[in-house]
Amino acid sequence: MKILVIEDDPTLNQNISEALEAEKMIVERVFDGSLAERMLKKDVFDCVIMDINLPGKTGFDVCREFRTFNTITPVIMLTAFNELEDKVKGFDCGADDYLTKPFFMRELLLRIHALVKRAKNQKNNPDENDTLTAGDIRIVKSRKKVFRQEKEIQLTPREYQILERLSSNPGEIISKKELINEIWGTSFDTNTNTIEVYINFLRNKLDKPFGKNSIKTKVGYGYFLDPE
Repeated sequence: MKILVIEDDPTLNQNISEALEAEKMIVERVFDGSLAERMLKKDVFDCVIMDINLPGKTGFDVCREFRTFNTITPVIMLTAFNELEDKVKGFDCGADDYLTKPFFMRELLLRIHALVKRAKNQKNNPDENDTLTAGDIRIVKSRKKVFRQEKEIQLTPREYQILERLSSNPGEIISKKELINEIWGTSFDTNTNTIEVYINFLRNKLDKPFGKNSIKTKVGYGYFLDPE
């Protein structure tokens, strides 16, 4: 397993790298966002561990650029803060998971293994049907594109993931907790209003311009897609 560690604190970078190498992983180290961006374009990694506050380019910028050409390799973001706004921004840039400093190396290892396993399953078991259709909504999964009435709708990565999950079984009620666990992972606080915020974003982009009411709430249970 090959891991890229992007962390400008030399001590933490070394500690993370040594912990991963002790688990027989191959580790590349980098301390600058701009250099990390170049490395991500020229080499292939199984997982990327990325600090947010980097010299050169921030972790947000590096992750956002990385997702323009690689949507599979998992990214774990590191930050010294535990702010919900930072987490939401990181997930919107395409991060798969989030760790707040200080953290236990064992927890980092567990998350790496879980995310790499999930990424391998995505590579080895591509969906036979690349297109999801729900009423006049069409999702092209390989291109992460969404259309309604053949007009393309620009969604953030998290908005897209929520819509794809709801569209996979129209009419199925999916709880807030299920959505958070499937999209953000079990480490994310299910007591936040993050899902409500994203559902509102989706309604403003997917429903409101078309005079529709497709994304519905069943109070006390969750959300479902009604393609009408």
